[in-house]
Amino acid sequence: MDTQVADTLLGSLIDGRYRIRGRVARGGMATVYTATDERLERTVAVKIIHPTQAPEAQARAAGFVRRFTDEAKTIARLTHPNVVAVYDQGTHEGLPYLVMEYVRGRTLRDVLAERRRLNPDEALAIAEQMLAAIAAAHRAGLVHRDVKPENVLVAEAPSGGAANLVDSVVKVADFGLARAVEAAEEENGNQLMATVAYVAPELVTEGHADPRTDVYSAGIVLFEMLTGRVPYDGDRPVDIAWQHVDRDVPAPSTLVPGLPRALDDLVGRATRRDPGARPTDAGALLAEVQVVRDDLGNSNSHTTMLRQVGDASLAQPTMVVAAVRPAERPSWARLPEGGGQRPHRRRAAPEGGDLGARLAGLRTRVMGSPRGRLAVAAAVVVLGLVAAVGGWWFGVGRYTVAPQLVSLTKAQAEAQAARGGFTLAYASPRYDEKVPKDSVLGQNPASASRIVKGGTITLTLSLGPERLPVPDVVGKDFELAQAELTDAKLVVVKGPARYDDNLPSGVVVATNPKAGAAVKPGDKVTVVLSKGRAPISVPNLVGKNINEARAMLAQLGLTPVETYKDSDKPKDEVLGQSPADGTGVEKGAQVKLQISKGPPQLVVPRVVDLPCPQAQQQLQSQGFPVSVQGDPNAIVRFQNPPENSPVPPGTTVTIGCL
Repeated sequence: MDTQVADTLLGSLIDGRYRIRGRVARGGMATVYTATDERLERTVAVKIIHPTQAPEAQARAAGFVRRFTDEAKTIARLTHPNVVAVYDQGTHEGLPYLVMEYVRGRTLRDVLAERRRLNPDEALAIAEQMLAAIAAAHRAGLVHRDVKPENVLVAEAPSGGAANLVDSVVKVADFGLARAVEAAEEENGNQLMATVAYVAPELVTEGHADPRTDVYSAGIVLFEMLTGRVPYDGDRPVDIAWQHVDRDVPAPSTLVPGLPRALDDLVGRATRRDPGARPTDAGALLAEVQVVRDDLGNSNSHTTMLRQVGDASLAQPTMVVAAVRPAERPSWARLPEGGGQRPHRRRAAPEGGDLGARLAGLRTRVMGSPRGRLAVAAAVVVLGLVAAVGGWWFGVGRYTVAPQLVSLTKAQAEAQAARGGFTLAYASPRYDEKVPKDSVLGQNPASASRIVKGGTITLTLSLGPERLPVPDVVGKDFELAQAELTDAKLVVVKGPARYDDNLPSGVVVATNPKAGAAVKPGDKVTVVLSKGRAPISVPNLVGKNINEARAMLAQLGLTPVETYKDSDKPKDEVLGQSPADGTGVEKGAQVKLQISKGPPQLVVPRVVDLPCPQAQQQLQSQGFPVSVQGDPNAIVRFQNPPENSPVPPGTTVTIGCL
C-alpha cells in the first residue's frame, strides 16, 4: 500500500509574511508553492530548495547560502518583461528560498505534452520572447545553464485567448538557481549541472559554460518545438550527453517534411558543436530569429499548409501556419526591442473651425498659376523617382547571385569569394567518399541564389573518405571484441572457429582484415575464434626412419605428407616435421615430413692403364678409399666399381696392377 506523507509547509507562514497555500510543482532541485504575501495582499510563488540539494555539511552551508543570496540579488536587478521577477529571498529552517512573480499559465513542457509540436510561427514567437529574456541575462553577465521547456512559462494572454500561442506571454524562470547549486556541487567534484537532453557539448567535455552554452540549449528547445521530440535519446543519461559531443543535430525538416529551409539553417547555426561557430549570445540568436520570422511572414502573405507526420494509413490533417509578423502582434506581447509604435497625438483643431476653408484656398492659389502647377508636377515626379529607385534598391539593386563554389578546393573557394566581395563561414565538415579532403561539399546559399552584396556564404568542407583502422582484438573475448569493433563503426561477422594451442576457447585468434588495416565505416570484419587446444598431440618424428614415422602417425589417425631432399644423413631418415612435436591437431590432420635421400653419389673415374701409384693418388683425391691388388708399381689392368659408376661417398675402389 502506498503511503503519502503530508507536506508540512502547507499552511505555514514563512518569514512572518508569506502564507503557503498550495504546492505547484516539485523539480530536481526545489519545490514551488503558491503563497499569499500577507503584507501586500498578492499571490506569489515561493521556491524552496530541497533538503537533499542543500549543503550536506554545516561547513559548506554558509557558502551555499551566500552564493544563493548573491544570485537572487542579481536576478532581482534583472528587470525584463520576459523574466520571472524575483521579489524576495531568505532562508526557512536552514533552506534557502526565493519569492517570485506568480505566472498564471503552463510550462512549455505542458504545452508540448498536449500539442506534441507547435506551428513554426508559434515556435518562433515563443523562441523570440525566450531569447529576449536570456539576452537580458547575458547582458547582465549571467548564464542560465539549464534552458529547457520546464523553465519556460507560457502565460495566458491579457485578452484571455489561448488558441494561438503567438499571442501568449513567455517568461523564463530559474536564472541563477542552477549556478548557485552547481557552485556547491563543484566542491564535491561534480561539474555537469544541466539537463542532458539540452546540454551543450562543451559542458560535457570541459564543464565550461558561457552565453553560447545557452544558445545551444535554446536551439535544442526550438528543435523540440518544431519536431515534437529532442534530437537524441538513450538508455543512460551519459549516453545522451555524449551524443551532443559526437553528432550534429539533424535538420528539423528530416523529421517534419515541409518545414522551411530557413528553420533548418536557424537550428543548425544555434546547435553547432563548435561554440565559436554559434551566435555569440542570446541577443545575436534573437536577431536571427526575428529575421527568419520576417522572411517567413513576407513569403507567406496569408497562410502556409504543412502536413503533419503520421501514420500513412490515416487521413493526414494539415496545420495552418499563420503568417504573423512581429509588427502585427498585440502591443502587450511585443518585446522592448521591438519598439512598438507609439500612439499618435491628435493636434487640436484651429479655433474657428475654418481649417478646411484655408486648405481649399491654398489649393486654389497654387493650382491657379502655371508656376504653382509646374512645382506640383515636379514634386510628384521627384517623389515617383525616389520611390522607384528606393523600391529597385531594396527589391533588386542590393542583391547579387551567389557564385558556384561547390567542388572547388578551400583555397580556390576563398579566392573566388574574395573576388566577389563575399565573406565565408564554415559549417562542420563531413566525410565523403567521392569529394577530396578540403574541397567544398556544399554551400548556403546555393549557387545562383540571391544574396546581399558582400554577404556571407557558409561552406561545408569535405574530410575526404572516412577510413578507420581495424582495432587489434586478438586475444580478447568475443563479447569485448564485438563491442570494440562495433564502437569503431564496423560490422562483426563470425568466421569458422579453429583450434589453437595458446588461446582458450571463445577467444579471438585472428581477424580478416587484420588489425591496423584501413577500412570504411560499415565494412565487415570476420572474427575467428579459438576452439582451444586440439585433442591430438603430434609426436616427435625427427631422426626416425620413415617407415617408423608412418606407423606412429597412422596409429594416431594423422596423415603424413612426405618430401625428400639430399642430406648427409642416412637415407629415409626424417629430417624435419610440421607441425612441431607437441602441437595439438585434429584427427586426420596432415603432418609434413622432410626425409633424407642420403648423401649425394659420386662418379668413379677411369684409372685403367694408369701406373698404379698415379691411379691410387687420383682416387684418393676424390674421396675414394683404394684397395691395391698385385704389383703396386705396375700398370692398372682393371678396377671395381668400373669407371663412371655412381656410388655413395666413401665407397672403396679396388684396382688390379700387373
